[in-house]
Amino acid sequence: MKIGIGYLGESLDRLTRTHLLDGARAAEAAGFDGLWYFDAIGRGHIHPDPLIALTLAASVTKDLEVGTCILQVPLRQTVALARAALTAHLFCEGRFSFGVGAGSTKTDFDFSGLNFDTRLKDLSAALPLMQKIWRDETVNGARIDAWPAAKGGPPVLIGSWAGKAWIPRAASEFDGWIASGARSTFNKLKDGIANYRAHGGKRAIVTNIKVDLTAPTEAMPDDGPFHLCCDLKTAQQRFRRIVDLGYDEAIFVVPDHRAETLDRVLAITGK
Repeated sequence: MKIGIGYLGESLDRLTRTHLLDGARAAEAAGFDGLWYFDAIGRGHIHPDPLIALTLAASVTKDLEVGTCILQVPLRQTVALARAALTAHLFCEGRFSFGVGAGSTKTDFDFSGLNFDTRLKDLSAALPLMQKIWRDETVNGARIDAWPAAKGGPPVLIGSWAGKAWIPRAASEFDGWIASGARSTFNKLKDGIANYRAHGGKRAIVTNIKVDLTAPTEAMPDDGPFHLCCDLKTAQQRFRRIVDLGYDEAIFVVPDHRAETLDRVLAITGK
């Protein structure tokens, strides 16, 4: 199983360019396979724009995959987003995976002055339009004139926490599916991957797995959020359950990106 880290560190409110780049270098040096960025804008704390952040991270790493997990497509104008994603795809030289979704937090839409209730319809309309743009097809009477090295766009992964409609679409129409530990439960993770594989899905990722090996170890019910906030031995046992479900990748969220923290987190996986 590949292991990624979600960039949700202890000091997003004090983020600097140096902090971001050092975090990317540390993730690669520790042995993580990917570095992933979240997307939130109206929740009382600031996140960096994920496409800008991951492009910077790619510029100081060699093999590390960079991605969004997930970017809320309906918060953005579709053509502008298609160009931004295509630019990231070009500058990341094939290491960018575009995890997308409709969004699940109403305050993000309220802050942006957008309709939360139409987000699923808006996502469904935006995705094929972006793919047409990336293929350099004519849209609204014009073409984007895509760079040859980026033509076709990045792989698209659908973030759907338990959606019966979107999981089959992720399997049949796109490049992968992203589930969520924090937004889901072990039971839903189990049912979701069974549904995804039944529809022929290939790449399956579970993101937003919170890790805190200093937290008190308490029982984690299968119908509650999936996390690794416990002692190391218990975390290893919980992680093995995800491996046994057949997910291809797990993305951990950690309290900081110091080398000693990253090494302890990787000890959960045996890497």
